[in-house]
Amino acid sequence: MKRTIAIVCGGNSSEMGVSLRSAQGLYGFIDKHQYSPYVVILSKASWKVRLDDGTEQLVDRNDFSFQDQAGQRIRFDYAWITIHGTPGEDGLLQGYFELIGLPYSCCGVLAAAMTFNKFTCNQYLKGFGVKVADSLLLRKGQSISTDDLVARLGLPCFIKSNVGGSSFGVSKVTSPDEVQPAIDRAFAEGPEVVAEAFLKGTELTCGCYKTRQETRVLPVTEVVPMNDFFDYDAKYNGQVQEITPARISKALTERVQQITSLIYDILGCKGIIRVDFIVTDDGINLLEVNTTPGMTATSFIPQQVAAAGLTMTEVMTTVIEDSFEA
Repeated sequence: MKRTIAIVCGGNSSEMGVSLRSAQGLYGFIDKHQYSPYVVILSKASWKVRLDDGTEQLVDRNDFSFQDQAGQRIRFDYAWITIHGTPGEDGLLQGYFELIGLPYSCCGVLAAAMTFNKFTCNQYLKGFGVKVADSLLLRKGQSISTDDLVARLGLPCFIKSNVGGSSFGVSKVTSPDEVQPAIDRAFAEGPEVVAEAFLKGTELTCGCYKTRQETRVLPVTEVVPMNDFFDYDAKYNGQVQEITPARISKALTERVQQITSLIYDILGCKGIIRVDFIVTDDGINLLEVNTTPGMTATSFIPQQVAAAGLTMTEVMTTVIEDSFEA
């Protein structure tokens, strides 16, 4: 009998559109001979499941079930979370699924909450010897003078939301008069802002997943933005070169993969993650950890899976079935 799979997308952040595109990608990848997938769209206003005929039904939040066209109550066996932002990337949805006993695709509450908070995650991993850029954190109601920020981090620097993604609210600041407007833009995305020193180097990203049966660290991708930095247009509108495998030495490739695997284990991750780095003259620096990485047509993970000689269909099946193995 086929397992019924919820591909959960949407969310309450600026990244909702990206999440919907990831859901479309995953719906296309999943093995429909083995699974019965449904796209479930979460928003502040409602939780709805999209049926085969294009209509939508409300999801019962008590048990995450719904009624199909025939009035039959359908219960999901598994949830593949592809929400970028709250509540699917910060641990809230994971906690809900834990409460109702529904297996899901990504890491648990603690790892999700920690990785969603960029500053906390990077400072935590720094304690394990992972190199990160110098940074400072501002919360709503706090302020810092432009002179103090520039003295601490130098120029250029990056100012961004501490809990956002897809480069929403990210600014590369090159002059003092850009600092405060950049802070205001970042605060529009969330209650905390990170200012981070600029690192000049080669941007790399590496995917990884682990199951009871195997550890798979994917080929490394080199990221060459056509814009000033890897912003939204670069990520989703093709303004970037994404080279897989990266044009780096075998030794550097292996070291990036080792650090990716180490971070996976330190954080206690589950499912597929992606870790972003920048390699400078001083070494390999962590940028951020993504525990619900994008699965759109332009996303890194499908590219890396293909470069590894696998298909996303195979990988999804491996990840899903790992939750049901004794």
